[in-house]
Amino acid sequence: MKVLILLPKCDYDPTETAVPWIEMVKAGHDLYFATPEGEPAYADPRLVDGGFSLLSPIFMTRKIDIKKYQTMVANEQFLHPLSYADVLAAAYDALFIPGGHAPGMKTMIDSVTAQSICRHFFQNDKPVAAVCHGVLLLARSKNRTGLSVLDGRLSTALPASVELSAWAATALWLGRYYRTYPITVEREVSEALGQEGRFYKGPLLPIRDKEESLRFGFTVRDDNYLSARWPGDCNKFSKDWIKLLAEYTQRKQDGRGMAKSLQKIGWVY
Repeated sequence: MKVLILLPKCDYDPTETAVPWIEMVKAGHDLYFATPEGEPAYADPRLVDGGFSLLSPIFMTRKIDIKKYQTMVANEQFLHPLSYADVLAAAYDALFIPGGHAPGMKTMIDSVTAQSICRHFFQNDKPVAAVCHGVLLLARSKNRTGLSVLDGRLSTALPASVELSAWAATALWLGRYYRTYPITVEREVSEALGQEGRFYKGPLLPIRDKEESLRFGFTVRDDNYLSARWPGDCNKFSKDWIKLLAEYTQRKQDGRGMAKSLQKIGWVY
């Protein structure tokens, strides 16, 4: 499948991009990047090598994921992305949107052109995956009726408890680094889901999953749409995304539609 990966100008989370990218490469999908101006986009430097002083063990990207990120940024497709304006959405089978919280993320989330790309994939029932602040881009993408493409959907995203606790722990020296917008991701996404939708926060205490142990990863699937909360979900999120793409391909070949369902994957309530 041809999968389009949207990136902001800079400041995305390396785990949320590179871990799924590696899995998509392994699965044999054709991957294409798009950035606001068609220039290579690099992850939040603080998450890559800047660190958080004594809090680095909590907030820093894990070394294994940094290695995956380094592999991704050396890839030819990464080094030669399309601009948002040059994307012909109809040419792609699926859409992947990572998150991040540093200021550069606004170049994607606030982009009317990126929102238009997202609208195409929902209107045509193509697979879409988003994690963390990536879900915020979908929340702001409007359909023909003026409602969010997420209206009536089931979704997760960065929980307010995680966003606010990270901000509180770092605000004295990083200011609003962990507060991309005045209102939380959870609140804005919840409002976009509307009365018929539902936001799933996941377990109260988020724990990072591992490539060899996916049980702490949390995702929500609704039809052809898959969402996750934060970098700690991304190993499970990646596996679930590959399964969704395989299922979509098979159903498309069989001429069957996707059955709308909720799958709280990786956690038993």
